[in-house]
This record gives sequence, structure tokens and C-alpha cells, in this order.
Amino acid sequence: MEQKVDNGKLVAYSKVEMNEQIMPNDTNPMGNLMGGYLMRWMDIACAICAARHSGNQVVTASVDHIAFHEPINLGDVITLNAKITRAFNTSMEIYVEVSAAEITGANPRQSNQAYFTFVALDAKTKRPTPVPPVIPITSEEKKQYEDALRRRELRLLLAGKLKAKNAAELKSLFDSFD
Repeated sequence: MEQKVDNGKLVAYSKVEMNEQIMPNDTNPMGNLMGGYLMRWMDIACAICAARHSGNQVVTASVDHIAFHEPINLGDVITLNAKITRAFNTSMEIYVEVSAAEITGANPRQSNQAYFTFVALDAKTKRPTPVPPVIPITSEEKKQYEDALRRRELRLLLAGKLKAKNAAELKSLFDSFD
């Protein structure tokens, strides 16, 4: 399948699947995966995805809410699936979903998900550099692509980089309640 289309890239071009088995040094005293280790692996999977899409080194700019829904036990195998949802000028939003199961595949469950934002850096200047657009194909990809504008505005509002009066996407969401 052709991966580059009209100066953009398909979501499939940069998808990442990563697996890790939970070992004793990854756990807390209760035998569950420590949250910091999971966040590190999520960041790595998302960074690989963003670097593939942009063709550059990337740095983490933000991480949305991470909730720990299900404990991940010693010996479990986790699968992290990361995919790009949208590219802006120099930044990219990456969605990561984490599932866990026993090593035999028994007791499969979704455990975590989050959105990460990365900025692409020019190799020489180490300054932000433009990234190619994302071309969503499936209905799920298109929905995540459209919803990314609202998530981005919310992140910018919370970071104090956008004034509420300028949050057009969020305003339109609240106007629909009238």
C-alpha cells in the first residue's frame, strides 16, 4: 500500500506495537506494574510513532490524563499500540492504548490509554520543524483526527497558551448545549 499521499502520510505508516513482559524489578510491593514504568513505555512507543511520521527526532511536549483502570500483574505481557491522530505545524498528537494479558494470552484486558503530544526537531538546529499532515482513512481515524482540534485547544487553554475567547472548537462544543 502506498504510504505517502499528497504530501501527507497515512496513519498506518507510523503505527507502533510494542510488547513488554512485567518482571520483578518492574513491580511495586503488591506485585503490580509501577505506574512510572508504564508511562515510560507509553512515551517510548509514542515517540517512535511520532518520529516515524515526522522523519525527525521528537520531544514530548505534553501528556493528557492517564488513568490506571486495571492492575497489571507480575508476569503479565502488555501490548502498547500507538498511532498518530493529527499533525499540526510542528507538533503531533499520538494516541496510545495499553492492554494486558497473562503470558498465555488468558485474561486479556484494556488497562490504559492516553494522548501524547510531540514536537519534531530539525537535526541541525534542534529547533521545531514542520511535519507532514496526517491522512485519516477509516471512520475511527477520521473521528480522532477531527476531535484532535478540541483536545489541542483544551491542552493550550490549560497550559495558559490560549485564551478562552480564542478557543473556537471548544466554544462551538459548548454552544451546542444552548
